[in-house]
Amino acid sequence: MLFLPAAALCCLCSALVAMAAQLHQEDLTLTRRSGGSISFSCRDTHQCGSYIYWYQKKQGGTFRVILGINKNNGNIAKGYNHPQENDFSSVNKGKDWELELKQVKVDHAASYYCTCWKSGYWYYIFGSGTELVVTDEPVLKPVVSVYPAASRGLEASGSLLCVASHMFPPRVRFSWKVQKEDGSWAKPSRPEEEQLELEESGRSASILLHGPQSSTAKYRCEVQHEGGAAEARTAQEVPAPAASCPPEREAAAPAALQPTDELPLDRDRDRDREQNPLEQQRVKLLCVCSTVLIVKSLVYCCGLSVLRILRTEPHLF
Repeated sequence: MLFLPAAALCCLCSALVAMAAQLHQEDLTLTRRSGGSISFSCRDTHQCGSYIYWYQKKQGGTFRVILGINKNNGNIAKGYNHPQENDFSSVNKGKDWELELKQVKVDHAASYYCTCWKSGYWYYIFGSGTELVVTDEPVLKPVVSVYPAASRGLEASGSLLCVASHMFPPRVRFSWKVQKEDGSWAKPSRPEEEQLELEESGRSASILLHGPQSSTAKYRCEVQHEGGAAEARTAQEVPAPAASCPPEREAAAPAALQPTDELPLDRDRDRDREQNPLEQQRVKLLCVCSTVLIVKSLVYCCGLSVLRILRTEPHLF
C-alpha cells in the first residue's frame, strides 16, 4: 500500500515537469465565415524535434491527428486517416510554419492543438489550443468588471471577482496585475496570491485570492479576447478583511468595498445582497475556491508523508 502514495507523488511531479514546457498558441478563438481562409499558429517550437503535429477535436469528440509539419521546411507528413487531411496545408509565416485552411467549411469548426516530442526527452508537449468558430455572427468584445468578493470561511484573506460578459465567441483568457510602489503594473508574485477561473453560459469569471499583506494593494484584471483586450481595475485600494463571519444583512457596506466605476452599486443594493443573484454566484465561486485549497493541502501533506517514510524506513520500498 505504501507504493500507492509514492506512485501518486511521481505522477504529480511528472505532470508538473510537463506543464513547465509547453507550446504557445496565441489565439484562443478564430472566427471565420464559410469559404474564408485561416491559419493556426504554434510558437516556441524550438524545443521540439523535426515535426509539429496538429490535432483536431470537435465538440463531444476525441482528439484526432490531422497531419505533421516539418518545422524546418514545411513538408507535410500524412497517412493518419483523417477524413479532412486534404483540406489542410502548411504556410510559412516568418520563422514558423503554420497549419492552413484555404477554404473554411462548416464541418471544420473544432479546436486545433499543436504538439511535438520534447527534444531530448520522451514525452509530448502541447499547445493550449485554438478554437475555430464558423459563423456569420460578428465578434463582440467583452464587458469586464471587478468586484470585491466576501471572504467567507477564509480567515485573514480576501478575494476579487473579475467577470467578463456579453462577448462572442465566449472564450477569454484572464490575467491579474498588481500596482507596484513606482506606479507600474506587474503580475502578482506573492505566495499567498492565487487565481481560479470558472465558466458558465454567457460569462466567465476569475477569482484572485490575496492574503492580508496584499489588503492595501490595487489590482487590475485584464481579459484577452479575439475582439481585443479589455480591462477593469479596482476603484481604490482593496480593504483589509474584517472578521471571517459574514456581515449582518442590515449593516451598510463600507465605502472601500465599492466596485469599479463601470457598474456602480450604492449602499441600498448592498442591503439586499441575499436577494441578488450575483451575490449567490459569488458564494458558489468562493465555495469552489475553498475546495481547491483543501485538495492542494491534502496533496502537499501526502507528499511530505511519503518523503518522511522514505527517509526513516527506506527498506519498505
